[in-house]
Parts: sequence; structure tokens; C-alpha cells
Amino acid sequence: MSKRFETKAIRHQLERSQYLEHSTPLYLTSSFVFEDDEDMRVAFAEEKERNIYSRFSNPNTQEFIEKVCAMEEAEDGVAFATGMGAIFSTFAALLNSGDHVISARSVFGSTHALFTKFLPKWQIETSYFDVSKPQEIEKLIRPNSKLLYAETPTNPGVDLLDLADLGQLAKKHGLILIIDNCFATPYIQKPIPYGADLVIHSATKLMDGQGRVLGGITVGRKDLIREIYVFSRNTGASLSPFNAWVLSKSLETLAVRVDRHCENALTLATALEKHPKINWVKYPFLPSHPQYAIAQKQMRQGGNIISFEIKGGIAAGKSFLNAIEMCSLSANLGDTRTIVTHPASTTHSKLSVQDRLDVGITDGLIRLSVGLEHVEDIQTDLLNALAKA
Repeated sequence: MSKRFETKAIRHQLERSQYLEHSTPLYLTSSFVFEDDEDMRVAFAEEKERNIYSRFSNPNTQEFIEKVCAMEEAEDGVAFATGMGAIFSTFAALLNSGDHVISARSVFGSTHALFTKFLPKWQIETSYFDVSKPQEIEKLIRPNSKLLYAETPTNPGVDLLDLADLGQLAKKHGLILIIDNCFATPYIQKPIPYGADLVIHSATKLMDGQGRVLGGITVGRKDLIREIYVFSRNTGASLSPFNAWVLSKSLETLAVRVDRHCENALTLATALEKHPKINWVKYPFLPSHPQYAIAQKQMRQGGNIISFEIKGGIAAGKSFLNAIEMCSLSANLGDTRTIVTHPASTTHSKLSVQDRLDVGITDGLIRLSVGLEHVEDIQTDLLNALAKA
């Protein structure tokens, strides 16, 4: 029987124990025992699948991985303690000294730090392309180019890249295409059918959806996942069984939560677009979005992130944040609670104005992670704050 997305998220679980539990139990154990020496030898020789140590594998972690693989149409996966653990481990496992990476310029700040501060220590170079000019990617390809990396939608500008175009380009030049699908989740967008080799998530965001636990995961081609697994097994950036259990349960409600997130976000984006104190609003399912046609082609819905620019620059942005009453001021996103961030005065304040502009962060840019509160209450809080900005 072929199952749909929501059914896979709820009904995919481990085999029940002798207790026939309806919900998968927690396996809070650091290690597992063996019947005898031969049983132990076979396990360590990897001649059969067997739990050995929870840094390597655990039933809760495995269930979470299998669910995400089913959702993303991936062959295999590895789970990590955080999203950045997944990103770093994926790069470190696949790249060698002398390799070259091509990446979208608009990436998460810590990912940018990996490209500019840490990978160069191992003679690994990165070339950036402007997400508004994807036609320039091919010009950046070198004989030693190995990875093509991008977020879509991007953080915090909510720009989009055409996954089919990226997939075709990567295949043409023998590049490994890696997509950070955190903002969309596999419910909204599936990069692998478009040609992505690997997909990365910060499970801390919409996958958990309630601001409770940290987690990350990389899924995709089995041969590449094997390399990432070996690196992870030896370096220890593993997901805890408890967090894996929480995330696996969270996936059961992902579709219904994301439906409401997107419904609220589209309502708010439409209202904000008409506000006299706002220069522009970016939301993938607004017809005014520069890549609206791409969104319609590859996304089920627009997601929960809206970016907009307040008139008045940094001063107006600060005033807006200070006038917020209900929504949260936080660096997280994808929570049940609506979160407001002004990158120019907070998360990206240490960058020069030009560096911020290079990644689409203007002085008045606001990133809004739309939550699950009643949409009219969110809107009232935002409009009241805008009146004081």
C-alpha cells in the first residue's frame, strides 16, 4: 500500500517490542549487550545491522532517520546533535584538501563562517554566487570544484533558487548538490527528485516546531551518506536518543502544523504589503515575490518566514522591536510562537553595511517567523509596533 506524506510521518515506526507498545518507547542507553563473542564480532565487523553504542546508532535515532528519509525520498541518512553539526560533518566528510566549493552567498551566518574561517585552514576554497544571478554559477566552476551548496528559501531574505536548474547543472559538471531545506521542510519541498544528492535540515526549527530540542540531519545518496556516517561515528556529533524520540514524535504533526504556519504567514504577508511604513515584503507565495514562478513550481506552500523592510533603517527597526508586546524577540525560528528579528542591529550587527547588503540584509530588514497563535493577534501586535516605529 502506497502511503502519503502524513501517513508516513505517523505510521512509520520501529518494530514493537514484546510489550506491543502503541508509541515507540525511549531507549535511554549508552550501549547495547551481545549474546557472545561471535555476536559481538559480527556487529563490529558490520556484517549485520546491530546497535552497538548510541554514538553510532540507537533505535530512536534510527526511527527519526527513517522517517525523514521517507519524507524526503532519500536512500539513507545520518542524524546529528544540531543543524550545524550536520552541515559541518557533511562538508568535512566529503571534502579534501585542495577541493573547491561553490555556494550561494546568502547562507546562514555559521555556515558562512565555515566557508571563510575554518575550511580555508585545510586549503578548501569557496566561491560565492548571487542568488539573484544563478546564471553566474557555471562561470565559477573549476577543475577541482566538488560541491554546489545552497539554501532555498534563503535566510533571512527568503529568496529562491530553481532546484531543477541546480540539479541539471550539478549533474552536467559532476558536482555534489547539497540543499539546506530547513525553511521549507520536506512537506513543502523535496529537493532530491529535482537532482539534489543530499538534503540537510536543522531539525531544531520546524521539524521540532516547539522550541524544545536541538537536532540536525543529512539525508540522500547512500554512498555519500556512508562517508558522512563514518565521519560522524568517529567524531561524535551524534543526536541524543531523547532528542531523536522528541523529533520523531514531532514529525507526526509536521503537516498539520506547517499548514497553519503557512496560512497565517500568507495572511500576514498580504496585510503587511499594504502598510505605508513598509517598503517591500518578501514571501514566496506573494505574486510580488521575484521568484514567485519558481515557488509555484517547486513548493507546496510558502513556508512560515516573511522578510520585510521598514522605512527608517536601523533606528526604525530598533523602535519596531522595542514596541513588540506579544511576539518573541529571539534568534530561533520555526516555533509555535511568532518570532521577530532585526538582523542589522542584532544577529548581523558586526558585519559592515556592504557585507550585509551583499547578502540582502538592509538596515530596515525584519525577519518574521510566523507562529501558530491566532493570526489576528499576531497582526495586531505587528501593526501596533509599526505605528510606533
